[in-house]
Formats: sequence, structure tokens, C-alpha cells
Amino acid sequence: MARYTGPSTKIARKFGEPIYGADKYFEKRNYPPGQHGAARKRARKATEYGNQLKEKQKVKYMYGVLERQFRNTYEKASRLPGQPGENLLFLLESRLDNLVYRFGIAPTRAAARQLVLHRHITLNGAVCNIPSAQVKPGDVIAVRERSKSLEVITNSVAAATKFSWIEFDAKTLTGKYLNVPAREDIPENINEQLIVDLYSK
Repeated sequence: MARYTGPSTKIARKFGEPIYGADKYFEKRNYPPGQHGAARKRARKATEYGNQLKEKQKVKYMYGVLERQFRNTYEKASRLPGQPGENLLFLLESRLDNLVYRFGIAPTRAAARQLVLHRHITLNGAVCNIPSAQVKPGDVIAVRERSKSLEVITNSVAAATKFSWIEFDAKTLTGKYLNVPAREDIPENINEQLIVDLYSK
């Protein structure tokens, strides 16, 4: 399945924020990409639909999800009790590749996706190579024994950020998904209501 594999800084500049995490190149050139990017600092006012579409595209790039998969995830979220927008974020946060990233096993979600695809990750003791697999509270995610010495993993774990809804043992490279995060605990700058408004039309 096709994925965006181009420059991540270009996408971050498109949305005006470092959606893939800290980016020194974005800090140097935090204006839109393209030949006339620097001259477009006073861009024309976006429409309501434009803002909604931009927010949806931003979240898709952020979590590495394509359009059909994103739409299916939203429809699933809308059938769950509670706010559809928050449910959408909770489902995205419960993806296997995202949790590998949250544990600090990989430096980015794209790297986490690759680790899962290359069968370096186990879910509840069994190898799982499906990045979109939905992880449930109580499930255990670990690095395979033969993969624990990979440089990308050891370097990433050393710089990992801790979150309240997960538990990770850096010595055994094993993590547990404790509970669904509260909305305020998700650090990304996302206005999920814009996405709900877009799909409600």
C-alpha cells in the first residue's frame, strides 16, 4: 500500500508546525514550501472547509494513515459512545505502530511502522507485523529477543518520553498499554472537532 515517503520537513512546513516531532530544518525554514514559500507569509484567508480539510490531512500525515483507512477509523469512532473526535484520537493512539513510538522503541511513527513490518515487535508474546493492529488496555508489546541490539532501538529508548497511560521497562524492552489516554494527555496539537465537522457534511 502506498505511503508518503518524501521529505518530512516539507510536510511540516506545509502545515506550519513540526508534526513529526522536533525538526531543526523546520526551525530554520518555518514558512510554506515551494519557490515562493517565503513570500507567502501573508497567505489568503482560508475558508471553513479549507481549515477542516487541512486538519484532517495533518492528522493523516501525523499518524501515517491513508484516506480510506482514516475514514474507516472515523466511522468506527462515530459508533462508539462518547465524542466522535476524541474516540478517533483514542483509536489512532491505540494502533500498534503508534504505541511502539510512544514507548520510545522507535524515534518516529514511520520508524515504528517499519519495525513492526519487519517483524521486530511482539504483541502479547506473538510476532505481529500489522502496524494498524488495535491494542487493548492490558496488552503487552515487546521487542523480539534477536532485535534488542538494533542501534535504532537502543538510541531511541535512551531519549524516550514517558506517558501516564503506558508502562515501559527499558531493560527488557517490554511495554504495557495501561489504559486509553485522557484527551488532555495527548500532546499533539490537534483540533478534532474540525474533522468531525468535515465528515458531518
